[in-house]
Amino acid sequence: MSNETLSGRRIAVLATDGVEQVELVQPREAVENAGGTVTLVSLDHGDIQAMNSDVNAGDTFSVDRIVGEVSVDDFDALILPGGTTNPDQLRVDADAVEFVRAFVQARKPVGVICHGAWTLAEADVLTGRTVTSYPSIRTDLRNAGATVVDEEVVVDGNLVSSRNPDDLPAFCAKIVEHFRA
Repeated sequence: MSNETLSGRRIAVLATDGVEQVELVQPREAVENAGGTVTLVSLDHGDIQAMNSDVNAGDTFSVDRIVGEVSVDDFDALILPGGTTNPDQLRVDADAVEFVRAFVQARKPVGVICHGAWTLAEADVLTGRTVTSYPSIRTDLRNAGATVVDEEVVVDGNLVSSRNPDDLPAFCAKIVEHFRA
């Protein structure tokens, strides 16, 4: 794949403490390797603490922008990584929820993996959509109006979803393709 595939594209990654490190790092690297510019958007200034397997502290990552200070117009696409505490914190933050809702409503591409779909449920943008996710949140997504399937990668309009870190190779390839379109 050409490293210029996403040249000029601005991609937001919305994450906070508890983000699953591999679900932050691999999609970010895939987008950057394709020529895209990635901005880590979070709830507060400073660093966020990533986790490995949800319970082991990983690396910290510097926040580029605060969600309350950005707009959907600043970006071409959005990535929502998982980890259980990351989306759980995001879905109770009004600015984060509105940012996600605005992306979906603007029909801009959104890539979401694992527990990241909790934020989509909170943004009330899943009615009539088909997605996949980590098994433990599938009932929540159904209750939010989604049809949930157990597949490696699911594309429904502007949403690209995957189940877990094992799906990252397929997820990363699909978001780069989808973000280019």
